[in-house]
Amino acid sequence: MRRARNHWRGLKNTLALSAVYALTGLALVPLALVLGYTVVQGLPAAIHPEFYLNVERPVGIPGAGIAHAIAGTGIMVGLASLLAIPVGVVSGVHLVEYAAGRWASWVRLAADVLVGAPSIAIGLFGYVLFVAPQHHFSGLSGAIALAVLMLPVVIRTTEGAVALIPASLRESGLALGLPRWRVALQLVLPAAAPGVITGALLAMARAAGETAPLLFTGFGNRSWNLDPTQPMSALPLIVYHDALTPYPALQQQAWGAALVLVALVLVINLASRWVLRRQIRLAGQL
Repeated sequence: MRRARNHWRGLKNTLALSAVYALTGLALVPLALVLGYTVVQGLPAAIHPEFYLNVERPVGIPGAGIAHAIAGTGIMVGLASLLAIPVGVVSGVHLVEYAAGRWASWVRLAADVLVGAPSIAIGLFGYVLFVAPQHHFSGLSGAIALAVLMLPVVIRTTEGAVALIPASLRESGLALGLPRWRVALQLVLPAAAPGVITGALLAMARAAGETAPLLFTGFGNRSWNLDPTQPMSALPLIVYHDALTPYPALQQQAWGAALVLVALVLVINLASRWVLRRQIRLAGQL
């Protein structure tokens, strides 16, 4: 009787594990299809060096590239990071170290709602506040819109990383006579740095792939431009505009830009995972 029960339990365990593996593999199918199709379609354009060195050219003229879009993406995401990451990190630390009660709950609710807000609504917000009054599209307004998208992600990940720091570290700093703000910035924040960096990288990856906010703010530019006060191109804008054209050359360029964008987001996500694994490994050694 006991042997039969053990056999039945083993059979159920095998069936459950098989179902888990099957469902996990099924979840990976869409990702594999998207990555595989993007690589197949975009690789013919992405393997040419001039694709990364030249800017867009009229249809029928060979040698078109996305150098201006790569530069625009780097500039706008970089400016957005300078705006969002310091504010988000300080806000996340403040939520753990100082804020309590109703104020902290409202800030957390606002961050959670903003994380789920449609990106096109954020783009419309940027257009109304920064583009329409100036009657002028610009990379700076695009960076501000991306910073709004990045801010709640940085706040929540920073709060989670700082909350994991043991209270004994804070108590030791206070026992040495350090003021609370120095304990938070010089002891707690460096200890939580891997988690904070991971959150910042994830926010940058999200901003790099957004299209809707830039349609209302950055607008796009087919020439080389490094001035953020002027309309500026970006990789998502190249994909959006060129993929809708009837010209195969531009469609090929859109697939190449999509492949570069996917590779960029993949590198950022791998970097964030490496930082997180390093944090876990160091914590295990301690």
